[in-house]
Amino acid sequence: MACLVGHQTQKIVNQNIAQLEPQLLWNNFTQLNAVPRPSKKEERIIAFIKNFGARLNLPTKVDAVGNVIITKPATPGMENRETVVLQSHLDMVHQKNTATQFDFDAEGIRMFVEGDWVKAEGTTLGADNGIGVAAIMALLESTHIPHPALEALFTIDEETGMTGALGLEGGWLTGKIMLNLDTEDDDELTIGCAGGIDTTIEKTFHTETIEPEILIALHVKGLSGGHSGMDIHKGLGNANKIMTRLLFTAYTHGAVRLVRIDGGGLRNAIPRESTAVFAMNAGFVAAMEATLNHCRETIAEEYKVTDPNLEISWSQLPLQSVSVLKDADQKALINALYACPNGILRMSPSIAGLVQTSTNLARVVLEEGQFKALMLSRSSVDSEKREMTRIIEAAFGALEPQISHTGEYPGWTPEPEAPIIQIMQKLYKQLFDGQAKVAACHAGLECGILGRNYPGMQMISFGPNIRGAHSPDEKVQISSVQKFWKFLLATLEQTPKKA
Repeated sequence: MACLVGHQTQKIVNQNIAQLEPQLLWNNFTQLNAVPRPSKKEERIIAFIKNFGARLNLPTKVDAVGNVIITKPATPGMENRETVVLQSHLDMVHQKNTATQFDFDAEGIRMFVEGDWVKAEGTTLGADNGIGVAAIMALLESTHIPHPALEALFTIDEETGMTGALGLEGGWLTGKIMLNLDTEDDDELTIGCAGGIDTTIEKTFHTETIEPEILIALHVKGLSGGHSGMDIHKGLGNANKIMTRLLFTAYTHGAVRLVRIDGGGLRNAIPRESTAVFAMNAGFVAAMEATLNHCRETIAEEYKVTDPNLEISWSQLPLQSVSVLKDADQKALINALYACPNGILRMSPSIAGLVQTSTNLARVVLEEGQFKALMLSRSSVDSEKREMTRIIEAAFGALEPQISHTGEYPGWTPEPEAPIIQIMQKLYKQLFDGQAKVAACHAGLECGILGRNYPGMQMISFGPNIRGAHSPDEKVQISSVQKFWKFLLATLEQTPKKA
């Protein structure tokens, strides 16, 4: 089936997506999305890729942490070219809308076509980084595409710690050029990225059991969400911060007793939804509703451009005994969440439009007195990345919580004069009659980590247009995948000769 650009909006089931052009790529993407592949649970996808290499009779290895490396010799006439490492990650972010019934551990992604885009039904699509993986698979199984010797590196756990890249030892790869296929704008060549660090805040509060007069469930949903690196500059609403604002307002206008909070999900996704439950005296209900109504209108006005589908609602729950925080603890917790930084700390002073340092308050949970908050801070400057962790510690200091910083990974320093970058800039202009944007990004890419054990390797990242990554709105553009595929094949044909 040809690309559907220009056709009326329509939905097409998974099997027909495999017939889109280029068919080699889309067929592999369809098969890939039939395999559950959440971060930290990659056993099935590792086996799938290992069997794929074995079926093609290509040398296939799995390292100690689970990365899969498949090698393929050069096609005739390309033997004198430099070996190219093609790299993408196997795991995907698993996020779904609250109303979507879906089991990520057992089901394949349900995809459909709408105009020029492939989407998923109420879940993340897995185009990040499944399109890159599928492109590499297509090259490995092709019999007619000219290319130099290839080393396909499929890493694990990129989305929640980059432990695959961190665990890849030196000596597994011989290539001097690496093409990372994990960028989300088809007119960009990424040559640098931010580093990151995870922060976890934990605290056990003493609770008391009460018989409430009124029990309220407060909901924030319908936010746009997105990638906490690539989308952090857009000013999107963070459900955890909005919920904190609502709770702070409610607390300062009435006798609220906090029962639980459940907001957000993965560290690298801007949270779309949050729910809180609190108890209160019946005499405060009218004043509370008036206060929340005013706050709702104010917040909706502030986010009407970035998050037009934002919904803030509340309802009474059936009465039952509940465990609540003591007033002093509740006040300290709400103040800490209110003070917790979120979003951009600093823009780059040297690269226009580039976020230099940010953090994402990704997950907030309070249940039976057990509190946990998860954050991911990013920066292209290591000192500012660590400064962000100290700011977070200061915000929560009054709670005297347990604070841990884990999963730190380095940034990737740009080398704009590298030969492969010069080659790809010229190729882009020849193929598409325009200038590619050569830039660093605020997302975390594996290139910085991989470069530590493979110093001197030329690296560049590129990919098709993907929108809404890390959210159930994720989609990938069909015509852009075709453009990306054309660019990838041309790049492989033009790789430099061996020295």
